[in-house]
Amino acid sequence: MIRFESDYLEGALPEVMEALVRTNLEQTPGYGEDEHCARAAQLIREKCAAPEAAVHFLVGGTQANMTVIAAALRPHQAAVAADTGHIAVHETGAVEATGHKVITLPSPDGKISAGQVRDCVEAHWADSTHEHQPQPALVYISQPTENGTVYSLAELEAMSAVCREKGLLLFVDGARMGAALASSDVTLPDLARLTDVFYIGGTKLGALFGEAVVITNEALKRDFRYIIKQRGGMFAKGRLLGVMFEALMEDGLYERTGAREVALAMRLRAAFEKKGWPLLYDSPTNQQFPIVPDAALEELAKDYSFSDWARVDGTHRAVRFCTSWATREEDVDALIKDIAALA
Repeated sequence: MIRFESDYLEGALPEVMEALVRTNLEQTPGYGEDEHCARAAQLIREKCAAPEAAVHFLVGGTQANMTVIAAALRPHQAAVAADTGHIAVHETGAVEATGHKVITLPSPDGKISAGQVRDCVEAHWADSTHEHQPQPALVYISQPTENGTVYSLAELEAMSAVCREKGLLLFVDGARMGAALASSDVTLPDLARLTDVFYIGGTKLGALFGEAVVITNEALKRDFRYIIKQRGGMFAKGRLLGVMFEALMEDGLYERTGAREVALAMRLRAAFEKKGWPLLYDSPTNQQFPIVPDAALEELAKDYSFSDWARVDGTHRAVRFCTSWATREEDVDALIKDIAALA
């Protein structure tokens, strides 16, 4: 079985594993207060052109999302997200469990617009009973989105402008940031300039686990480690996260890895289109969503795994194929050949 259902099926990049083995017997302070975390944080600040940014390392995306939002909001405040947003549909209510409602906005492709956010906020304050409702105070978007789409720089600039005008925080989930950097015109310095907080995903780009939270908003920096600890995110062996992000941030490894997985996904996209299979979303990233006849899926499922995404009609389903840092060229070749051979 050749697996394409997600981008976290394997362990870690060889460079990451080598760094972990090389430093294995080092003795360092715990809880992220070691030289590896300090150096990884500095490398990230340099990549982001944000020398004053606070950088914190957490284990996973859901943990990062709920920790950031819990730290950012007062008890009566809410996060605004797309109705397909990870915090709304794929975290078992983790944000709500911290006491904050997720206000969802409709989205056909995973993105929300600055205009939607403006309308949402203005509708709240125009309601004479607004004090009886959660107050929208933070906008959560993913780059790329859960559907593989990406925000352009112009879209991110517009969102940032609305958030600042209306007094909202802007938080970008970067679980697949490597793919976004390879497929959009938004850079890490852009994110540092335009958002209050974002994170750089390691779990889905060659780390065993780990996300690097980058905070540029001065108010959010205060006491953030208290919130990490309270939410169960303070890792005793935090140096492991530092070692892995050191490796990812050196010599362009993070960017090269993201570019490679996207290039392989574009080969799959071309094969889907050549076969005449439409795409559910126009994704330029490592996630592709072809709409495939049921009979063809039955044949492909004999040798390949993929994620079922949506029933489109009585005889077609949209499915997700993901490439990853570890996807082999020969596996992509085999899938393309088998797609072409289908009746």
